[in-house]
Amino acid sequence: MMEGDNAMTVRIMADSTCDLAYGMVQDLGISIVPLHIVLGEKEYLDGKDITPDKIYRWSDEHNDTPKTSAVGLREAMDAMEAAGVTKDTNDELIVFTISEKMSATANAFRIAAEEMEIADRVTVIDSENLSTGIGLLVVEAAHMAKKGMDRKKIVAEIERLKPMVRSSFVVDTLTYLHRGGRCSGVAALAGGMLKLHPMIEVKKGAMEPGKKYRGKMENAIMEYVNELEPKIKKAKKDRIFITHSGCKSAVVSSVYNFLVKMDSFEEVIVTRAGGVISSHCGPGTLGVLFIEGE
Repeated sequence: MMEGDNAMTVRIMADSTCDLAYGMVQDLGISIVPLHIVLGEKEYLDGKDITPDKIYRWSDEHNDTPKTSAVGLREAMDAMEAAGVTKDTNDELIVFTISEKMSATANAFRIAAEEMEIADRVTVIDSENLSTGIGLLVVEAAHMAKKGMDRKKIVAEIERLKPMVRSSFVVDTLTYLHRGGRCSGVAALAGGMLKLHPMIEVKKGAMEPGKKYRGKMENAIMEYVNELEPKIKKAKKDRIFITHSGCKSAVVSSVYNFLVKMDSFEEVIVTRAGGVISSHCGPGTLGVLFIEGE
């Protein structure tokens, strides 16, 4: 941060797929830009005028899955202007987006920065991730910005942390992932046993199916969390996220209590997945997301 007439602030922005809770976003001064959710002929803004539960109801009623689309160029420009990063200011901006293998949102922001003639003060980071896998990086950047670190140093640290983010989740139903087509290998699983609950991992910006759990979903989730324990013990100690798309409160509480009893983290944070992530993973999904320790 600079002093005097040329005072400069590094601002942090993310698209809505980061799944950070409103309170955390407000506390850290993070700007959120919504992606789009398309239900039949109607289009909605993620987190603004549609909820995951409404999405699920629509899907059940129409026997169809929702579609999603990226932030548009005009929207990206408006968001940067609203954040106070324009041709006439000195402020700088770091924008986090969902993996470029899943969305064109990152490119929209890059073009917007060029159009606004502020590309030299804007860094767009392809998170190569989704949900609170992005959120982990966004929170790290926001804390660094609050400490007054400059944009280039923040970006360098985020790029160092990016490969260390561990994002995985267990899905209750394969229907949404199968129809959405964003997870390779799911088609082969979709015709399998009805009680099959695969773990989906994010690797190099793409979703891939991992271990397959069978039986009741609550048992599958606890088996998944128990198997993650050795990696969780080595995780970065500041925070870990439990992110779900509408699981039973008892299941979420069981995972929360398990992590709290490990006594490894300053914060164990529970978040509800937003509309875009919920549209692709379906109800009942739960993941534990963290940054691998150093």
